[in-house]
Amino acid sequence: MSPKQTQRQECTVYSRVVGWITPTTNWNKGKKAEYVDRKTYKMSK
Repeated sequence: MSPKQTQRQECTVYSRVVGWITPTTNWNKGKKAEYVDRKTYKMSK
């Protein structure tokens, strides 16, 4: 395979909401829009 040709594989993204882990591909448009607006936090020790 030449360097310019690459094989791609779909990546499934999961999100945890109130203890449930679900793939984001199963979400409706509204939930996907909400996911984009989320902020992530890192907690210090």
